[in-house]
Amino acid sequence: MLYYRGESVTDVKEVVHDYSNIPSQARLPTSFGDFMIRVFHEEKTGFDHVALTLGDMHGPDPVLIRVHSECLTGDAFGSLRCDCGPQLHAALEAIKHKGWGCLLYLRQEGRGIGLHAKIQAYNLQDQGADTLDANLMLGYPGDARDYQIAANMLESLGIKMVTLLTNNPNKIEQLRSYGIDVVNREPLIVGVGESNRSYLETKADRMGHSIDKRELED
Repeated sequence: MLYYRGESVTDVKEVVHDYSNIPSQARLPTSFGDFMIRVFHEEKTGFDHVALTLGDMHGPDPVLIRVHSECLTGDAFGSLRCDCGPQLHAALEAIKHKGWGCLLYLRQEGRGIGLHAKIQAYNLQDQGADTLDANLMLGYPGDARDYQIAANMLESLGIKMVTLLTNNPNKIEQLRSYGIDVVNREPLIVGVGESNRSYLETKADRMGHSIDKRELED
C-alpha cells in the first residue's frame, strides 16, 4: 500500500489507487455564492467544460442560466476589447441575486476558433478590420460555436426549462434545436466602453445580436 505524507510527519494519508469512481465535482465557494462545480469531458474535442450551479436545479420555474464561452483575455486578464469579463461577472451576480441558477463555462475560445487564431484576428482588427471581417479574412466563420455540449450538460443536470442570459439569438435557436426549452431571454449588456463599442456595434449590426444601440452610447 502506498502513502504520501501531509504537512506533518504524523499526518500520513492513504493514496487513492483507483480514482475513476471519484466524481469531478466539488463545492466552490466564491464571492458570488457557494457554488457546486462540475466538469464535463467532451470526447469529440477533448475539452473539459464547467458547470457552476447554485441551489436546486429541479424547481418548477425556468432555471436562470448563462452559457459563457471561454475568453482568456477578457475573463482572466480584464481586456477591454470585449464585454466577456463583465458579462461573466454580471451573470454570476444575477444568479446570486436570484438565489439559484447555473453558469456553463464552455471551452470555445474566440467564438470557437481558438486562442491563437483569436489573437491573429485581434492583429487584423488593430489594422482596421471589424470583429466579423477579421475572422472571415482568416478563413473562419464569424461564429464557429456549437452549443450541443451545453444542451448535453443541461440535460445531465436535469435542467429542461431555462431563462437564458444572452444577447445572441443563435444561442437560443441552437439550444432549442437540441431540446432545451428556452422560455425567456434576459439581455446582458454590460461593460460598454470606448475600447469595445465598435465591437458591440458590429455584433448588433452584422451578427444579429439583440443589442439596443442606445445602450452603447456614451
